[in-house]
Amino acid sequence: MSAATSEFELAFVLHARPYQETSQIIEVLAREHGRVGIVARGARRPSSRWRSVLQPFQPVRLSWSGRGSLQTLRAAEAEAHALPLQGMGLMAAFYLNELILNFIRRGDPHPGLFMAYAQALDELRQYPDPEPALRRFELALLAEAGYGLNLDHDVLNDVALDPHASYEYRIEHGPVPAEAGQGGLVLSGMALLAISRGELDDPGVLQSAKRLLRGVLAHYLDGRALRTRQVLASMRRTPPQPQPQPQPQLS
Repeated sequence: MSAATSEFELAFVLHARPYQETSQIIEVLAREHGRVGIVARGARRPSSRWRSVLQPFQPVRLSWSGRGSLQTLRAAEAEAHALPLQGMGLMAAFYLNELILNFIRRGDPHPGLFMAYAQALDELRQYPDPEPALRRFELALLAEAGYGLNLDHDVLNDVALDPHASYEYRIEHGPVPAEAGQGGLVLSGMALLAISRGELDDPGVLQSAKRLLRGVLAHYLDGRALRTRQVLASMRRTPPQPQPQPQPQLS
């Protein structure tokens, strides 16, 4: 296998795990090289110059080289400091990372996915509701992984969707008129067309997109559970705890 090398390529750290006594193996999404596995030697030492740089959701410039499935980190610099993610936005960002690790193989370039990921992180920082950003990223991820969805064409009759009709979405094929189906994922033509255009402001369309993409992702995950999705669902079920009220002071 030929040697690979990259010089200060823009990237995001997706995941890190300990390696040997003081090192880490990091999985990154790089703008030109896609997903890359990299050994960061000594990165877990308190004195390591890389310790504060190799953080998730922050753009970094990385240089690496090596042969095989794991590269060796040679340099790492912070590209810019982005505002920290918090609460639901932070968990949603971890969900994006988990999706990439499940759907994207090492070594395949995905510049389009890199841009979609950076855009999703920006949206998660700007808006309190993470759902539109998640749905747009899921659509981009499926397209980049080779599972792009047909959302504007009736595959049974080979015609454009009617916004006033209902359709059953058949995974790996596309929409068919609902009366020709046997149940399953039934959505309106209007919702499918809006999803295809990325227009997710309407709550009904957003809910339809969530139903559709949850079914499609589950199909391609083939039984693999996403831990972050379970945590997100738990956070939504847990009501916020009331803040203690100050007690009146006796004069």
